[in-house]
Amino acid sequence: MRSSCRLRHSLTRPTSLDGCAVGGPADDAVARHPAIGTTIRRRLARVALSTARLLLPIALVTLCAGPARAQGSPPPWHQGVSEERKQRAQALFEEARELHRRVMLAEARTKYEEALASWEHPELRIYLGRALASMGLPLLAYESLSLALRWGPGWLAPEIEQQARAAMRSLVERELAAVEIRCDEPGAAVLLDGKPWFVAPGTGRRMVMPGEHVVVARKSGYFTVVRPILVYAGKEASGRLALSVDAVVTRQRWPAWVPWATIGAGAALGAVGSGLLWHSGKSHEATDKRVQRECVPSCPPSGSDMYGGSVLENQLGIGALIAGGATVVTGTVLLFVNRPQSYRTEDRGGVKLELRPAASVGAAGLSARLVF
Repeated sequence: MRSSCRLRHSLTRPTSLDGCAVGGPADDAVARHPAIGTTIRRRLARVALSTARLLLPIALVTLCAGPARAQGSPPPWHQGVSEERKQRAQALFEEARELHRRVMLAEARTKYEEALASWEHPELRIYLGRALASMGLPLLAYESLSLALRWGPGWLAPEIEQQARAAMRSLVERELAAVEIRCDEPGAAVLLDGKPWFVAPGTGRRMVMPGEHVVVARKSGYFTVVRPILVYAGKEASGRLALSVDAVVTRQRWPAWVPWATIGAGAALGAVGSGLLWHSGKSHEATDKRVQRECVPSCPPSGSDMYGGSVLENQLGIGALIAGGATVVTGTVLLFVNRPQSYRTEDRGGVKLELRPAASVGAAGLSARLVF
C-alpha cells in the first residue's frame, strides 16, 4: 500500500525507498494533459540543473576535505589520555557545572581544576575561566582562557572560540593591563615583580593587574636596572630597557708622556746651561792667558771688551740652568698629579615606556609617553 512506503526525495520525482510511486493530484493532471507534463518536466530539469551547479562546489570541498579529516590525527588534547581519565574528568566536570549553576564558585573552581588534572581539555579551561571571572579573578581567568586557545584557531567550534576570545578582550579592556618590555642586552635576566620573566635578547609581554609593577634587569658586570611602572586598566605600557656597563675605569689627566717630556726638556736645558758655563770658563781662562802674554806691562785701550763673549756665555748658561731646573720641577709635579685615578662608570641605563590601549586601537583613553 502507498501508506506503507518510506519516502525519500530526488531531484525529479519523489519515490519511496522501496520503489513505490508517490501519487497525487499533480500526477493525475500530468497524465491527462501531456503538454502540462512537458512544461513541468522542463521546469524540474532547470531546477535540477541550477541546484547541481550550486551544490557542485560544496561537493568538491567535501570530497577534498573528507579524506584529510579521516586521515588526520585526533585533537591534541586526546593524545595520551586514557578513557578512564576522560571519564573521571567528565564526572568532575558535571559536578563542577552543577556547583557553577548554584553559584558555588569556589567549589566549582576546585572541581574544574581536578577535572583538568585528569584531562587538559580546552572547554574545561573555558568553563574554569568563566568561574574565575565571576569570582573577581580576572588575571587567572585570562590565563585559563589563553590556555584554552593555545592550540590555535580551528580546533574548537567557531562559536566557542569566538566566545572565549570575546571574554578575553573584555577582560583586557575593563579589568587588566599589559606590560611589554624589550631588552637587547644578551644574557640579561629580566624580572617582573620579583619573578623571572625572560632572558634577553628578546621581548616579553604579560597581562597584569592595574597598578604599580616593578621591572628589574640584571647582568654581571652591568648596573642593575630597577624601575617602577604604573599601568591602568585597558592600557599597555611598552618600551625598551637598556643596561650600562658597571666597571672601574682608570684614567689620567694628561697623556703619560707629557710629564716625562717636561722633565726631559728641563734636563736638556740644564745640560745646555752646563755646557755654556763650561765653555764660558774655558774662554775666560784663554782670555786671561792672552792678556798676560800680550799686555806687558799693560794693554792699550780698546773699544771692545775681551771678556764680553765669556761673560755672555756665562749668563746664558746660568739662565739655562735655572730654566732647566724649573722645568724639571714642573715635570715632577705633573708626574705626581697625573697619577692614574680610578672611578666607576656612570649608570645610563633605564626604561623608556609608551602607554597605549592594550586591546585595540578603538579603546578609549589618551596615549601618553613616560620616560624614566
